[in-house]
Amino acid sequence: QVQLVESGGGLVQPGGSLRLSCAASARIDSINVMGWYRQAPGKQRDLVATITSGGGTNYADSVKGRFTISRDNAKNTMSLQMNSLKPEDTAVYYCNAEIRTNVGGPYYKWSHYWGQGTQVTVSS
Repeated sequence: QVQLVESGGGLVQPGGSLRLSCAASARIDSINVMGWYRQAPGKQRDLVATITSGGGTNYADSVKGRFTISRDNAKNTMSLQMNSLKPEDTAVYYCNAEIRTNVGGPYYKWSHYWGQGTQVTVSS
């Protein structure tokens, strides 16, 4: 059973920094796109940033220049460095990954997986 485990959330003052991490556990054949999403209370879940297996990145306009997404393909991990945090960055942050797993014999399946979420609160 594939699991994505997030860590690194917490409480930080405006202007501060946090680093989120996401690790994929279990036997994985390969991972395609990985990404971070966030959901504030009463709002929909929105894209924060994505990164392809080749290192191509995409960011929401609201975090460009402040957040940096990275990944380690050998370790099946992903990180989000968040700098210059603002109160409007407060949300539950979720890790997402498109993962290929072996389903028996020569057969494989691509599926999207979500982490359990980690709370980020930016407040003075």
